Amino acid sequence: MLIARLIAEPDHLSARLDAAKAQMQQAGVRIADASMLDFCGQTMQIDSPDDDAAALREALDAHFQPTDGLVTTEEPIVPRLFISDMDSTMIGQECIDELGDFAGLKERIAAITERAMQGELDFAQALYERVGLLEGLSTSAIDECLTARIRPMPGAKTLVETLKKLGCRTVLVTGGFHHFADPVAAQLGFEHVVGNRFEVANGKLTGGLEGGIVDSAVKKATLLAEMAKLGEGATCLATGDGANDIPMLEAATYGIAYHAKPKARAAANGWVDRGDLTSVLRLLGIPQSQWVS
Repeated sequence: MLIARLIAEPDHLSARLDAAKAQMQQAGVRIADASMLDFCGQTMQIDSPDDDAAALREALDAHFQPTDGLVTTEEPIVPRLFISDMDSTMIGQECIDELGDFAGLKERIAAITERAMQGELDFAQALYERVGLLEGLSTSAIDECLTARIRPMPGAKTLVETLKKLGCRTVLVTGGFHHFADPVAAQLGFEHVVGNRFEVANGKLTGGLEGGIVDSAVKKATLLAEMAKLGEGATCLATGDGANDIPMLEAATYGIAYHAKPKARAAANGWVDRGDLTSVLRLLGIPQSQWVS
């Protein structure tokens, strides 16, 4: 059984649905039901007795883009764990790119970041290269960057606080840095943070890191370790946007790619291309009356 939930532009919805159904049927995907959810009015649910998720998603992409969607094999429920990437997911910036601007190197650093997030560069190598370019930068630039540049994504706090209220543990796991992630987590309501640490000496960045790095393997391992604490049968939600989030997204019950790079979107079973982070609540079927605004 496949269950697809979809948020799309309401105009011409019935005509687009008919075309999508026809494409699904040509691909051998039968539709048992397609209707708007009474308890979450902007969300349509499509039920299929078949198991070809790829063909179903292809039809949704062909006829409804831009969309927010989730395809699962069971009725979505409130997860026990929410684990999320930070940069370009919970916040609207890439912290190291913005910090690079204070060193006069934003364009150079951002180009490396983009290639790493697209999956074109080894993440660890790209991280060490970017951090090395910041050697000698005063730590006061971090505080100034955080205050002046870093802003939460729309809906981020509502998503985190609503899930927490409903009994979900919240973890922020980032290939970025505790200098940024700790205050962001406190602002948004995350209970635990996993991230990298700049090496600092005499009030300046040395161009190195303290300890190991948080890469895609660590993100997935963090998810699995947190899930082990919750016991068998627990469900989890993960959100991310880049190639280094893919193993985490694939390991989650609901892996939702948020305005993501193509490789991350393809790997996830959920996606938000159209709305803000409150779309995740709608896709899970959490009524707006339960949201923490």
